[in-house]
Amino acid sequence: MELELRHLRAVRAIADTGSLTKAAAALGLAQPALSAQLRRIEKTLGGLLFERDHTGARPTPLGELVLERARVVLPAVSGLQEEAVRFANAWATVERFRLGGTHGPLLGGLVDRLAAAHPSAPVTTHTSWSVAEIASLLIDGRLDFALIGACGESPPPMAERLVWEVIGVDPVFVMLPENHPLAGEQELGLSALADECWADVPGDGCFADCFTTACARAGFTPVSVYETDTASVVHLVQVGRAIGLCRATFPPTPGLVTRPLAGSPLSWRHLLGRHPRSVAAGAAAAAVTRHTRAAYVQAVRRSGSYAGWLAAHPRFGPAL
Repeated sequence: MELELRHLRAVRAIADTGSLTKAAAALGLAQPALSAQLRRIEKTLGGLLFERDHTGARPTPLGELVLERARVVLPAVSGLQEEAVRFANAWATVERFRLGGTHGPLLGGLVDRLAAAHPSAPVTTHTSWSVAEIASLLIDGRLDFALIGACGESPPPMAERLVWEVIGVDPVFVMLPENHPLAGEQELGLSALADECWADVPGDGCFADCFTTACARAGFTPVSVYETDTASVVHLVQVGRAIGLCRATFPPTPGLVTRPLAGSPLSWRHLLGRHPRSVAAGAAAAAVTRHTRAAYVQAVRRSGSYAGWLAAHPRFGPAL
């Protein structure tokens, strides 16, 4: 048997978890199958790689040698694969814009501006609830730019491998039906909404935990939270079924009003990302950043409740 990359991954997983059972679960294998694979690897390499007993698995000196090489080889092969995919997808001789984003307010405005400024360049989009998925597509060279949001000061995905630029910082507002008893207030304390049901759009960041924490600080636990698409959130608010959580740039919508929360307990950063070694993204970075900032300013202006509020809260709004 010849040693393969999957064998090195198996050895590394056993060492990282300290257990064949845990390693098998991490690799998606049955434990007996991993044990049999390890025996074949050890036979090929000429000795035991792990000492195994009821407390777990610990590398032998031979195992340490193999692990030392595996920790060099595996990242190198992974980097080669990513670089090859990026190169194959670069298409740098043709002007085009491949945009990705979560379901935020800026992607449509950016598409409109790029299409107007570069009428002969194709513009394509990919949307997902998952910022991790969007970031992976940037890493693979399948997207040139990505528009995502990050809760508070939480780091963007793969920050050590991608370039992320802050476009703007918004407070999180609440959406109320226009006939709600509190719809006439200019600002609402979170505790005033303690008995309400809530609705927001899903995501894989920390926003849900941050919202729960903010509610706990205000002295209550949310009755229920509906995680659904934007259109359904709007509907639930319009019919009085829930209070919605939204970015302050949420556009005016019939049947509802948006209001700031006192003290701005929740905030949202709009981020534009690209791969630092992407030829296509590097060439267009300045122009795309400029258009994204303009799309953000336009979104702020469309929201009358937010544009007026910003004057008294300078820590929010467009990034300088």
